[in-house]
Amino acid sequence: MKRIAILGSTGSIGRSTLSVAEAYPDRFEIVALAAGSKVDAAFEQACRWHPRVISLAAEADADALRLRLKKEGLSQIEVVHGAAGTVRVATHLGVDFVVSAIVGVAGLEATYEAVRAGKIVGLANKECLVAAGELITAEARRQGKPLLPIDSEHNAVHQCLRGGRMEEVERIWLTASGGPFLNTPRSDFASITVEQALNHPTWKMGQRITIDSATLMNKGFEVIEACRLFHMPPGKVEVLVHPQSTIHSMVEFVDGSILAQFSVTDMRLPILYALTYPERIPSDMRFPVGDLRHLDFCPPDMNKFPCLRLAYEAAEAGGAKTVALNAADEVAVAAFLAGAVRFDEIPTIIEDVLSRTNSVELGSIKQVLEADAEARRYAEQRLLERKRVVRPRATSFA
Repeated sequence: MKRIAILGSTGSIGRSTLSVAEAYPDRFEIVALAAGSKVDAAFEQACRWHPRVISLAAEADADALRLRLKKEGLSQIEVVHGAAGTVRVATHLGVDFVVSAIVGVAGLEATYEAVRAGKIVGLANKECLVAAGELITAEARRQGKPLLPIDSEHNAVHQCLRGGRMEEVERIWLTASGGPFLNTPRSDFASITVEQALNHPTWKMGQRITIDSATLMNKGFEVIEACRLFHMPPGKVEVLVHPQSTIHSMVEFVDGSILAQFSVTDMRLPILYALTYPERIPSDMRFPVGDLRHLDFCPPDMNKFPCLRLAYEAAEAGGAKTVALNAADEVAVAAFLAGAVRFDEIPTIIEDVLSRTNSVELGSIKQVLEADAEARRYAEQRLLERKRVVRPRATSFA
């Protein structure tokens, strides 16, 4: 029986993890949950799973949940809150495996503390490795515990790497759908709406990651993530646009052999892989091989999608540059979703912040969070300097 904590239990990855646990009740026990600000969802999950501890972001929400659970006869469930509460969930003594799925740097400290506590961590949070990958991977090596990627592309790489030794790897290939604007002329980018950018052709995801997929910044983050997870230089991690999203990633070996992984586009499969590694267990998630007809590949256009270029540059520089990349992107994407900037201005804001950021090594999570806060302040300042009037959009996403 594997005892699981989920950071971000009410998000899409968290819910998928619970779905996997429900399908294999003899293998997985849900011990601890960090549920963010969704009190009703947290209450439902607590009633269904009876975790030993559950955390919410705000103290008032935690108090409300505690009262509701007491009325339900579940006062034995410990309810905590805030960053300290999330760390409590991640480091709980009864937990073997931590799923890190909180979006943004909000999950960074808890993920790092889980690694320090000797937990096996399944990573679905890109920002942790983008902002503090060197620290997290170094601590995992010290603890002698694996970091298991849940992100579909890196999970695919992890699977392919089982076909050879790391010293035999020539190159990692990350595939990208190309997003909704693969065939849209760059001249039209200024008029792209929120609705159009949120209409991903393959995956159903949260708002920020969907916009990042449209700008290819998400793929840039994955390049940085791959460099840190698999200890590869940026020059050996390449992106290939593959609109069908059938092949999730490939690994090329020194002899010219290439291993590719493909499967159904269902996040439950990489979650199941991570939770059961190094085993593989039966599931009902089957890829219809008979439908495999036509696969397209092409290199990404970094002039059209400059966010990918900026990510490679930050990966080469390392340190505070990757922290600033993530922070500036989060601010710029939020501004786009709110109608404050155009789609084509997202990379401009990010580049402004990166040009101001020194490439310094960061030796602690505290320094990472300080660099993150500084980059956010400057990004917000750049937005204010633009003094752009918020344009009304026909959208419910603002």
